[in-house]
Amino acid sequence: MRVMRAEPKRFADVSSRTVGAVWRAYDLQLTTYAALLGAVGLVMAYVNTVEAGQTALANGGVFSRAMIWSGLAIVVFLITTAFDYSWIKTFAWPIYAINIGLLVLTKLIGDGVGGSARWVAIGPLTFQFSELAKILMIGVLAAYLGNREGKLDSFGSILGAVVLIIPPWVLVMMQPDLGTSLCLLAILVGMLFMSGASLKWLIAGALGVVAAIPLVWTYILQDYQRQRIETFLNPGQDTLGAAFQVSQAQLAVQAGGALGVGLTNGAQSQGQILAVRESDFVFAVLAQELGFVGAVVVFLLFAALIWRVLVSAWRSKDPFGTLYGAGVASMLLFQVLINVGMVVGLLPVTGIPLPFISHGGASLVSIALGLGVIQSINIRQQRAEW
Repeated sequence: MRVMRAEPKRFADVSSRTVGAVWRAYDLQLTTYAALLGAVGLVMAYVNTVEAGQTALANGGVFSRAMIWSGLAIVVFLITTAFDYSWIKTFAWPIYAINIGLLVLTKLIGDGVGGSARWVAIGPLTFQFSELAKILMIGVLAAYLGNREGKLDSFGSILGAVVLIIPPWVLVMMQPDLGTSLCLLAILVGMLFMSGASLKWLIAGALGVVAAIPLVWTYILQDYQRQRIETFLNPGQDTLGAAFQVSQAQLAVQAGGALGVGLTNGAQSQGQILAVRESDFVFAVLAQELGFVGAVVVFLLFAALIWRVLVSAWRSKDPFGTLYGAGVASMLLFQVLINVGMVVGLLPVTGIPLPFISHGGASLVSIALGLGVIQSINIRQQRAEW
């Protein structure tokens, strides 16, 4: 299968263009949708702080930390937008090495729950480098695949991309973090598909993954990960034990009705009944307090944002830009589908955050970094068509 691609072209230095020309190429819609989703995330952080019995601006509270991370994400977005994205292609291999180094560092000194090693303390804050790994790998894969334009019908080129993803995938699985490792694979598949890689090799790879499921189940998955899958397959067997969290999340979604019960009025999210309600299960809080209508509005914002990312990718005259946009869109779509599917019981619990809305600085800053690169690609192209 082939997709339409633009030929690479020499780019003009953005500094030589007028402010008006840069502004016309800037995708204001993309930034608007991202900002609105970020605002929803701050509202959910406020709700979770109040429902935990804290004041909104309590020191170290969810909302105060969310405000700090949001400010940092805005700074990262602006700096990355001004940065010439073509340098990512030039330094793809050093970026790859840094990515591996950060994941190794996480394994060595990282903290977590139940013996895991996922977060590294940076002053008063903690950072999850596996979230950053997703964005860094998008850049590395975009550079690799873009340099092999027209050669992706060969098994060797596809295998090269798979080999690139294996080290970070293994390091993330060792933390262990099944959700992020699955997201890395989704990014790879999305970028290979958009690059025009041979469909027969992609199908062969998918069949290989299916054939490897017994090995993954026996030798790779942790006991608690297998338990989550078993609970998903038999949700009614232990609603007061392993399935309690999912059952409470579903009750919260159902209780929201059409218009919701109102902010800070959620029964499941008060009194710690719904655990990790600020991160993995934040959609349950959102659906309960804003209702079906609020959830649909959020879905529409996600759809609009992903659409603008894909528009930026399709309009890029540089194969790197096209592939980078495909990677960011694949990441966002996968995380939204898996997180919401997990909350409503259509998928097993995997711990994947809902972009912008789940509390987590690493996720928010990493997404801001990725969208900043998308805008950098936009303003170094011709004027965007609305």
